[in-house]
Amino acid sequence: MADQKTPDIVYTKVDEAPELASASFLPVIRTFAAAADVTIGTRDISLAGRIIAAFPENLTEAQRQSDDLAILGELVKTPTANVIKLPNISASVPQLVAALKELQSQGYDIPDYPENPETDAEKSARARFDAIKGSAVNPVLREGNSDRRAAIAVKKYAMANPHSMGVWTADSKTHVSTMGANDFRANETSVTLSTAQAGAARIEHVARDGTVTVLKDAVSFPAGTVVDATFLSAKALDAFLVEQIDATKADGVLFSIHLKATMMKVSDPIIFGHAVKAYLKPVFDKYAAELDAAGVDANSGLGSLLEVVATAPKGQEILAEIDAVMATRPPMYMVNSDKGITNLHVPSDVIIDASLPALIRAGGKGWGPDNKEHDTNCVIPDSSYAAVYAEAINDCKKNGALDPTTAGTVQNVGLMAQKAEEYGSHPTTFEIAADGVVRMIAANGDLLHEHTVEAGDIWRSASTRKAPIEDWVQLAIDRQAAEGCEAIFWLDEGRAHDAELIKYVKPLLEAKGVSDKFRILAPAEATKVSFATIRAGKTSIAVTGNVLRDYLTDLFPILELGTSAKMLSIVKLMNGGGLFETGAGGSAPKHVQQLVEQNHLRWDSLGEFCALGESLKYLAEVSGNAKARILGKAVDVATQGVLDHDKSPGRKVGQPDNRASHYYFALYWAQALAGQSDDPRMAAHFAPMAKALADNETAILAELTADAGKPADIGGYYHSDPAKTAAVMRPSPTMNKIIG
Repeated sequence: MADQKTPDIVYTKVDEAPELASASFLPVIRTFAAAADVTIGTRDISLAGRIIAAFPENLTEAQRQSDDLAILGELVKTPTANVIKLPNISASVPQLVAALKELQSQGYDIPDYPENPETDAEKSARARFDAIKGSAVNPVLREGNSDRRAAIAVKKYAMANPHSMGVWTADSKTHVSTMGANDFRANETSVTLSTAQAGAARIEHVARDGTVTVLKDAVSFPAGTVVDATFLSAKALDAFLVEQIDATKADGVLFSIHLKATMMKVSDPIIFGHAVKAYLKPVFDKYAAELDAAGVDANSGLGSLLEVVATAPKGQEILAEIDAVMATRPPMYMVNSDKGITNLHVPSDVIIDASLPALIRAGGKGWGPDNKEHDTNCVIPDSSYAAVYAEAINDCKKNGALDPTTAGTVQNVGLMAQKAEEYGSHPTTFEIAADGVVRMIAANGDLLHEHTVEAGDIWRSASTRKAPIEDWVQLAIDRQAAEGCEAIFWLDEGRAHDAELIKYVKPLLEAKGVSDKFRILAPAEATKVSFATIRAGKTSIAVTGNVLRDYLTDLFPILELGTSAKMLSIVKLMNGGGLFETGAGGSAPKHVQQLVEQNHLRWDSLGEFCALGESLKYLAEVSGNAKARILGKAVDVATQGVLDHDKSPGRKVGQPDNRASHYYFALYWAQALAGQSDDPRMAAHFAPMAKALADNETAILAELTADAGKPADIGGYYHSDPAKTAAVMRPSPTMNKIIG
């Protein structure tokens, strides 16, 4: 993509279902925005786009792309930034490799992903790939803290049209299991840097024989930064996993492990690999040499293991042994029981912030290999936030499922600016090679952290700067003042990192004279209080760190609204400007599968509608463009119309899908603009469009659904063909002629 003049609003090109929806929705946005002299541009932050941008040297001029993520990273530091950010793939290694293979099949001369790089070229390629995988996008773009909440229209609709909820019983065996000792939480140390300690810190490993290895040099921190370090014991993890596998079988429930192998791109795939090895321990013990020779990487999951072993020497013998061992193990929580895809198949298939809320919503039930629902042992190895899910489950056992028709809401103010609390995905996470000590040494020589470690342990550090903390507290104060409701800082004074944050929070609240408006509670207690609040139909504001922000903005919306993809998500950038995220909920790979097989896209663009309205109103505020404000207000009317008239996408082929919802959004948007009196010229401009869209409703819907049930060709999964995708997602000549 060639460099482009910064438009008024930048709309991100992403992956999977949201990107398919964009092919239908962006033309609508551009046509309406043009009437208000608002320009809409795009920047490609998709997984495929990031790979292409990272390897320009062997590509043709036509194939090359600019590094749009880097360009956006600079834009969000400017006071004029206005970015609508859709969900993108936070790639696990299997996803990265799959995207790479697709690009290679399309003629892109990009090197293979080197699992064990040896040459300088392989090491260079691996470094570039490592910068792409995991949660590579969000830390770059989130130069502000997060304000996430259910839009009023969305919340009202959910209460009037409740989603299904599973039935909870007091005798449910579903529970959370966590290490509680020798894990990240238990081993954490934290310090706030003095002026003397600021500057370039060094992380080093000192082996038992005295050999010093620099793990990371020149990690720069300003004064006032909270710097944490911790490790998880591999031996303790293995013992815990074996214990849980045995306990799960004794309880007669499903075994499941819930991690974040995308955001925590270094630590959690390793933990996932330990789970695969623990579940198949007899196989790994018996065939260690054969599996190693075949190149098996347990971190990539059971699916990859089965694929590699199938063509290896003794492959059939090993596969038979795997079947025999699995027959003795507790049944696994399934990603797709029809296709035999288990919890342990792919590290990115079971992501904790989506998987556990869905299980809680379903009455604590998970799908087993017998295609039936069962109670489940929810294994969350690290205990840092496991208590949140444990308390949510306990609350449901005691009080039953949450009632969406009466439930209040939990809003979130999240600390995430300038890569705050980037645990696991931060480039200061290491799998330890040998027994010894890991030390972090400040610029002035002070010893900041020191941990005695063993080979295989996972050591990590993260930092949180002073300015984002202060901005986060002020955002919480502003939101509480606007809502006038309960507000809780989810901080545990017994945890090292949280204790350092509390040293900032309390004085800031006191200085503003609002200490009485907030409570500071450990996550377990905050969960109890928040559930009691929303069961009473009231509102609570959860003021949290980065990881809990990620978890809670799925947990509560999935229970309250049925999905987290419909949240209003505003990032007030610290240098001015706004980043408007289209809600949580991932990028919906199953939706793509359904489109390709049945030409039906059930992705709901409600999050995009909400973000668009906020973006336009913000543009009007900072630019003085009154027409943009009118557009933004009309977006709110159109969004309400989609909800009131039940025009959101249906799940099944034959029902109106994403494209039909865009038609109705365009219709209601045009009608709102035609009916407003603030700008007669705009009203006159949109009146013919509104009439044409309304008059041709039958024809447009028929054209949109003409190929329903048939396969659809979009020319690729990770790197689809724009022309083919447009043909699939804009199949109505009548609507296209009206919209342009």
